[in-house]
Amino acid sequence: MDSRKIPKLRISDLEADIPIIQGGMGVGISLSSLASSVANAGGIGVIATAGIGQFEPDLNTNFKEANKRALQKEIRKARAKTGGIIGVNIMVALSDYDDLVQCSVDEGANMLFLGAGLPVKLPNTLPLDRLGELATKFVPIVSSARAAKIIFKSWSKRYSHIPDAVVVEGPLGGGHLGFKKEQIDDPDYSLEKILPEVISAVKPYREQFNKSIPVIAAGGIYTGADIHKFMQLGAQGVQMGTRFVATYECDASPECKEAYLKCKKEDIVIIDSPVGLPGRAIGNKFLERISSGVKETFKCPWKCLKSCDFKNVPYYCSCVDECKKR
Repeated sequence: MDSRKIPKLRISDLEADIPIIQGGMGVGISLSSLASSVANAGGIGVIATAGIGQFEPDLNTNFKEANKRALQKEIRKARAKTGGIIGVNIMVALSDYDDLVQCSVDEGANMLFLGAGLPVKLPNTLPLDRLGELATKFVPIVSSARAAKIIFKSWSKRYSHIPDAVVVEGPLGGGHLGFKKEQIDDPDYSLEKILPEVISAVKPYREQFNKSIPVIAAGGIYTGADIHKFMQLGAQGVQMGTRFVATYECDASPECKEAYLKCKKEDIVIIDSPVGLPGRAIGNKFLERISSGVKETFKCPWKCLKSCDFKNVPYYCSCVDECKKR
């Protein structure tokens, strides 16, 4: 890469002037304001779907419809603010994954970033024999070459079509991590190690389908030097999340942004999430209480994640009897 010129990022027939994808950050962090601002600046803005219906009045009684309605609103709001590239991040582990994928396609999202699970299948409501004709592009998020191979092999066999790009996320990302705790600091699982492996895994499909499949690096990328480093290693773009949280345009609350601004390196902790995965978070009093063995009471309106084991999480669900019926 010529360090004097930032290359563009081309995914299928879409081209971003700046090879930066803004990572999807759920529960109201990256919605239409941040996504449209990034898109207007020449990058790829992303709306996150996890917890997107939290402000809808019927969330507790009509969870799926509340999420779909909120996603529809955010895509339309973003579209009204930009003519740039807008993506949607959808966790495969979400119980309403199929509905959110279909809604995003119906609303004309440019790209879908599919992570938190292996998207080996797409919803049957899509024209699965004509995926290449859709305006929406599909980009799985993986944490290993093995995962990339599984997805590409499955799509090739099922649909005679393959993803349009792939994001490879290393163990230094924020939020949920696709690694075991002991792998997080293991050099064998670093982004520098797994990025070339994913590039190699994708290469045969690039040749078989005569199709460009950009590989995007993610997880702990924060500076221009970081971007240059991973593009020198073969990435054709990067995904960055945390870097955008404290911006004026971000949809997060002022209190959330302030927590990021005040955070020091030693404040970052690895936690056990409710779904049994390690996650990177900012230490706070709530996490201190949980780590001391305190059972926090909460109300769960709906089992939003397929893998949620509500009986064994370090919290106490006040509607546990309702959860048992689901």
